[in-house]
Amino acid sequence: MQPKLFRIILLVSDIDRAAVFYEAVLGTAGQRVSKGRHYFTDSGGTIVACLDPQADGDSSDPQPNVEWIYFAVDDVEEAHATCISAGATSSPGEVHGAPAGQVVVRPWGERSVYLEDPFGNKICLVDRETMFLGT
Repeated sequence: MQPKLFRIILLVSDIDRAAVFYEAVLGTAGQRVSKGRHYFTDSGGTIVACLDPQADGDSSDPQPNVEWIYFAVDDVEEAHATCISAGATSSPGEVHGAPAGQVVVRPWGERSVYLEDPFGNKICLVDRETMFLGT
């Protein structure tokens, strides 16, 4: 049997703020599972988990993910506006030869925009209709 990706962790420094941000982004309230963990289980079969390690009793400082987390959305412009309103920032510079913080068609055909959540985690919003799934 092949392994199945079931959870991704986004390290944050304020679990309450993260819950509010990702509730806006994902359109669901999620569930607090410990003092420092908030899980969003309605994410297409993979749990999006926000973790504030210090709130959960760990002494380590949260560091943002260095790689992108990709979310498929029905309306990339609307999702982009929602993220910005909730506290995301447009990623500076270019990604794959195009402005990161603007909705553009990438070289492999996806319409997307690259952002950073309020904690510096890199997220990308991809138009569901243009997702590259291999072929």
